[in-house]
Amino acid sequence: MKAKYLDLLSTKYDNEEKVATEIMNLESILHLPKGTEHFVSDLHGEYQAFQHVLRSGSGNVRQKIAALFEDSLTEEEISGFAALIYYPEEKLQLIKNEFESKEALDEWYISTIHNMIDLVAFSSTKYTRSKLRKALPEQFVFIIEELLYKTDEDANKKTYYEKLVGQIISLGQADKLIVGLSYSIQRLIVNHLHVVGDIYDRGPEPEKIMDTLIDYHSLDIQWGNHDVLWIGAYAGSKVCLANILRICARYDNLNIIEDAYGINLRPLVNLAEKYYDDNPAFHPKMTSGEELTELEKLQITKIHQAIAIIQFKLEAPIIKRRPFFEMEERLVLEKVDYDKNELTVYGNTYKLENTCFQTVDRNDPTKLLPEEEEVINKLLLSIQQSEKLKRHMNFLMKKGSLYLKYNGNLLIHGCIPVDENGDMESMEIEGEVYKGRELLDKFEEYLRQSFAHKENTDDLATDLVWYLWTGKYSSLFGKRAMTTFERYFIKDKASHKEEKNPYYHLREDVNMCRKMLEEFDLDPDQGRIINGHTPVKEIDGEDPIKANGKMIVIDGGFSKAYQKTTGIAGYTLLYNSYGMQLVAHQHFNSKEKVLMDGADALSVRRVVDEELERKLVRDTNIGAKLKEEIKSLKELLAYRYID
Repeated sequence: MKAKYLDLLSTKYDNEEKVATEIMNLESILHLPKGTEHFVSDLHGEYQAFQHVLRSGSGNVRQKIAALFEDSLTEEEISGFAALIYYPEEKLQLIKNEFESKEALDEWYISTIHNMIDLVAFSSTKYTRSKLRKALPEQFVFIIEELLYKTDEDANKKTYYEKLVGQIISLGQADKLIVGLSYSIQRLIVNHLHVVGDIYDRGPEPEKIMDTLIDYHSLDIQWGNHDVLWIGAYAGSKVCLANILRICARYDNLNIIEDAYGINLRPLVNLAEKYYDDNPAFHPKMTSGEELTELEKLQITKIHQAIAIIQFKLEAPIIKRRPFFEMEERLVLEKVDYDKNELTVYGNTYKLENTCFQTVDRNDPTKLLPEEEEVINKLLLSIQQSEKLKRHMNFLMKKGSLYLKYNGNLLIHGCIPVDENGDMESMEIEGEVYKGRELLDKFEEYLRQSFAHKENTDDLATDLVWYLWTGKYSSLFGKRAMTTFERYFIKDKASHKEEKNPYYHLREDVNMCRKMLEEFDLDPDQGRIINGHTPVKEIDGEDPIKANGKMIVIDGGFSKAYQKTTGIAGYTLLYNSYGMQLVAHQHFNSKEKVLMDGADALSVRRVVDEELERKLVRDTNIGAKLKEEIKSLKELLAYRYID
């Protein structure tokens, strides 16, 4: 088998010199500094804020500009230059409108192009020329490389360089070059992006985030509970589908379903209009600042009720056919006393308010009406036929996983289920008991199985996708029960409480974090756990850096719905060859404010840890792959070319 592989490899490296050259190249790359990793989490459809964080590299772009031009540009000029790199098309138009003569504009072009070339050079010092070339705008590679590699000693070519820039301007190519260089700089400053879960739900534009991620040069995704809900809906889970529709109605985001993904909601609207009326418990939450007409608000309220009741009905058959889910208390429709209008759950009885049980049969409360069944079947068909959603879900599956071990760190959106003693909690699935890493691997195996067989809607794999959303041993949910029903219909907030898995207070302990790193075969002395999922309440003094830096939580509130609770608008994390920095973001006002004022929505940078020895490529996941390639090439050299 090895000989066959080496024979195949020899077709690419068909002489001794090629093999030797590639070994030298790869060995040299191992000794370059590692690239910058950028961690984001819990984006929740907030496309505008995410775009700014991505384009600015969480402030890294401005930091590079300030370091390079601190002696030649003012603070105002640095801010303007940064805004140009973030949003080149829009900023260019604003700048050009300020000039009264072509000569003055041409002077600005010359200065800006040279500054950008200098910034490209400054931002690419840790990359090979080959990697830099791939990051440059294809149509301008020759020109940029000529300008990049010129030296002050090139007196013989001074006129040549001046003419080169002059021709770019006179031929009307300056704008395109500046735009291309801007995106190259963004790409060079961040080598790899980690999205630690929850792209979907609550915010208005998750589909635009997905389109952006699909075009991004290098990334991975750790699925969040909301992402898995969307995957489940596309994979055939009717109850997951009901959930995403309910959440979209709750946050006035049904346009995501209709306009972005082309799903026909008319059958659901007709059902809602027939059976439901106004109900304050189901009024949409308004976070965008946009106003609804009373008619629009009423229609969403009706849809919200219709899909919520369908959801509660769809949950029951799963709970009954999967007793090992241990969710009998969530058979809520069967626990209602419809004469007294009360619910008895977890040993307590509560009065119900704002009920909407028009389609509930008291003798068989979880049975769908024929109309409801027809609606959910039509919606599922429509969801699975959406080409755009198909593209986005396929990308989520291709780039995503429940957890990732990357450069010695563990990236996981939610938790590793543990008990109060810190022992890994176990779950029995089909007669086998799983816990810790094995349980997460089994969850992912079933999720991928469900996605591969979208025609199955009630098999174990599809039911387990829903369990990941709401089950007590789910690594994504991380709570003992989801009290959605109580939050709608019970005033007593004690019934709303969702008890968190002990992981969320035990993660403050250094030894617990070390134990979890060891569970995933990571070095507990060097590794860290990067978490999302639970908003960090900075406003109450909560620290996102826990367990002496072993645990870093980066859900600080991208979602506007959480910002009053957290006090900020999200955390992001940067990890370069010198160490880690945590960045706290202020509320993102608008792109227009950045363009006009140069205002950057950053607040505080905190050093999480500084490396005692600078991290090189050899110390990374990529380095491990390169070492394997070098080993194979050396074997090829001995096998084929050296006597």
